[in-house]
This record gives sequence, structure tokens and C-alpha cells, in this order.
Amino acid sequence: MSSLRTVLNDSVIIHPQGFYLIAFETLPYISIYLIFLTFVYVVTVLFNSLVIYVIAFDHRLHTPKYLAVVNLAVVDIIFSTSTIPSMLKAFLFKDNFIQFNLCLVQMFFYYTLGTLESFALAILAYDRLIAICFPLRHNSINTLRSMSCVIGLACFFALGIIAFLTGIITRLSFCNSVRVSSFFCGYGAVSRLACNYIAMKTLVSLLLTYLLLVGPFTFILLSYMSILVTVYRMKSVDSRVKALTTCVEHFILVAVFYIPLIVIFIIWVYIPLDPDLRVLSISLASCIPPCINPIVYSLKTTEIKVRVLALVRKTKIGTDQ
Repeated sequence: MSSLRTVLNDSVIIHPQGFYLIAFETLPYISIYLIFLTFVYVVTVLFNSLVIYVIAFDHRLHTPKYLAVVNLAVVDIIFSTSTIPSMLKAFLFKDNFIQFNLCLVQMFFYYTLGTLESFALAILAYDRLIAICFPLRHNSINTLRSMSCVIGLACFFALGIIAFLTGIITRLSFCNSVRVSSFFCGYGAVSRLACNYIAMKTLVSLLLTYLLLVGPFTFILLSYMSILVTVYRMKSVDSRVKALTTCVEHFILVAVFYIPLIVIFIIWVYIPLDPDLRVLSISLASCIPPCINPIVYSLKTTEIKVRVLALVRKTKIGTDQ
């Protein structure tokens, strides 16, 4: 395969025309799994779009909490769109070649949106923290303007960090294999193919893992510790139950997103895992949470559930008429 050569700091950097994504070669019935992911993608787009529609057109839901929910729903849709269609193209339709520049674009969007997913859960934890620990000052601290600023800062931070991460790949030289053992152009899978070594690439990978995943997860844990302390100090049992009930749906979302990633990381460290099983586990951990998030909020959040049922009844009456 021909390659593109550039000069950087008096050294030749070799970039291939593209990479071949290699995954699921030893797993049986992989076509069924990919069809299942198609169903997951359709459900993700429909349910998240429904949540966005309900909140956008009901002025009673124009609060900081539901602005954070809309932020999560938008991230879920874009994240799934950047992941599942490319998987289907590569492995269901056997078109697994991706050009070098498109590989960088895919890497940028995947990690940016994955980071925003993590940040979105931390933002929801921030909303619950202010609502329960500072109830008298909640309306003055957590306003629509302040929530918009928090979401905007999270977006700019994620874009800057991931742009830096993607830029490191452009400084690597690929003169041997162009077979990426992943379902997408992952930073780790691509950087391992480099025939030159940049000392900071491993350090940056670890730093970003802690900064973009461990950091938000730690903030969520600390938030819930503060919430539990506040709830414990409440004298009324009803107040305790009511406060904890408002956190149930968010707690489920956090568990669905972080627990699979933590389990996968622990398995990698202590148990040798087949490469195809590793890719399968990562793809599930990436694709399932955006599908489950809107379902949890639709079923667990009373305000959204009431609005959805009203919308269904209104649509049914209009159809009957």
C-alpha cells in the first residue's frame, strides 16, 4: 500500500493511505450480533429523540435538570451515530478499509462523545447535589444560565483534550502493519501499530483515562457521599425517601455506563482475554448505555412519563378523529 510521507522535526513521518479494521473474525453468528446492534441503534435514536421532543415542547420542563437530560440525550444520539453505522459498514457489509484522515475523524468523534457522555452523567450528579444538599439556594445556584455554562465548558474541555489526543497520532509513523484490531480507530489500537515511539503517548493515554473517566466517576461518588450524609441528617423518613427517589434514575445510568468499563478494565489486567472478546465487550459497553438511558428516564422520571403518556393519548385521539 502506498503511504504519505511528511517531515516533522527533521524526521520522516510515514502515514498510510488508511487502515483495515479487524475484529470478530473468530466469533460465530457475528451477523446476528450486528443486526442486534441495528435494533439498538434504532431504539436509541427513537427514544432519545422522544425525550428531547417532550422536554423541548413542554415549558414546564425547561429547568436546569432537564437541560442536563437533553444534553445527555443529544450526546447519546450522536455517539451511537458515530459508532454503530460504521461498525455495520465495516463488518456486516465487509467494507473494513478506512482512510487515514477519516480514521482520525472517527477517533476524534468517538472519544469526544464518550467523554461528553461521562461528563453528562457528572453534570446530572451536580444537579442532584445542589438540589438535595442546598435546597434553599438551589434556584439561585443552579439556574438555566449556570447549567448552560457548565455544559458549554464541558464541551470545550472535551473538544480540546481529544484534539490534543488525535494530534499525537499525526506524529506517529506507520511503516509496518495497517491492521487495527478494533471495531473503530481506537487510540490504543492505532498507536500500537506505530514503528516509531513517542515516549509521551503511553503517558497521555493513562492521563486521559484518569482525567476523562476516573475524574467524572470520582466526582459522582463524592457527590453521592455528600447526598447520603445530607439525607442521613434529615429528621423525616418521608423526606429521606423522597430525596433518594429523585436519584434512582441517575444512579442506574451511572451503573450502566461505568460498571461495564470497570469490569472490562479489571478483566484485562488479571485475565488474558481473546482479542475478539475484548472488542465485543468494548462495543457492547459503548452501544448499550445510550439505548438504556432514555428508557430509564422515561420509566423512572414521573414528569417525563406523564408527558409521554399525554402525547400518546393526544396522538391516538387525533388518529381516531
